[in-house]
Amino acid sequence: MKAYLFPGQGAQFPGMGKDLYDRFDEAKDLFRQADEILGFSLSDIMFNGSEEDLRQTKITQPAIFVHSVIAAKMLGDDFRPDMLAGHSLGEFSALTAGKALSFEDGLRLVLQRALAMQKATELTESTMAAVLGLDDATVERVCAETEGTVVPANYNSPGQLVISGETEAVKKAAEKLQEAGARRVVMLKVGGAFHSPVMEPARKDLAEAINQTEFRQPVAPVYQNVTAKPETDPEKIRENLIAQLTSPVRWTQSVQRMIADGATEFYEVGPGNVLLGLLRKINRQVKSEKIKFE
Repeated sequence: MKAYLFPGQGAQFPGMGKDLYDRFDEAKDLFRQADEILGFSLSDIMFNGSEEDLRQTKITQPAIFVHSVIAAKMLGDDFRPDMLAGHSLGEFSALTAGKALSFEDGLRLVLQRALAMQKATELTESTMAAVLGLDDATVERVCAETEGTVVPANYNSPGQLVISGETEAVKKAAEKLQEAGARRVVMLKVGGAFHSPVMEPARKDLAEAINQTEFRQPVAPVYQNVTAKPETDPEKIRENLIAQLTSPVRWTQSVQRMIADGATEFYEVGPGNVLLGLLRKINRQVKSEKIKFE
């Protein structure tokens, strides 16, 4: 069974999507459509912008979404997923590629998500840190015992868990985790504490937009970040998508569940190959491939 994976923030790079634009007329049309929906030339920033330009949340999220969805569309009849999943932002790409959302609605939601998250980060000084070489239970315990807001945010692979919260609380937890035996704790260069209670104002803003958007049944089950379970019911998908902003990304659990449910081939669609790297740390036995357009 084939599973398609869609990356989240951090997969962007200068020149992203230019190969698709140059090769496919339909891709050109979709890039132009995206520019019109957003009201600015995203394609110009993607093709010609610097790393710094692409690092702004309001640019990063739409850029990764547009790149991923267009790549899936350009696969044509070869895109026949039995399962779909996306890491954080990538869940919107997975839902759009899987026809639960239209391209227009998906992009509008992603822009609103990016703006809401940006606004939330300005209200609280917050950050994230990657914890390497510790078991999940120890990280969870240290976060629970640390004063202030700090929570597990991204279960990326065994021995790699990202924590998120108020800056001081994250720093305190980082010290305790080093003492508990972490191989490394790396402070991340991010705009704020994603997938933590700090994002509550953004969750409220996004909930309104999601509740006003039409969702359809996807062409294949989408393994959602919040539950790590397959969903096809539009109302349940909507509910999980709203919860996602303040809940952890259960990526390790999602991939393990997909394999348990019969996935034997994994394909990463969109910029970068971060998810294939995580997949190999979760399970080296399954087939994995990056979708490329040579």
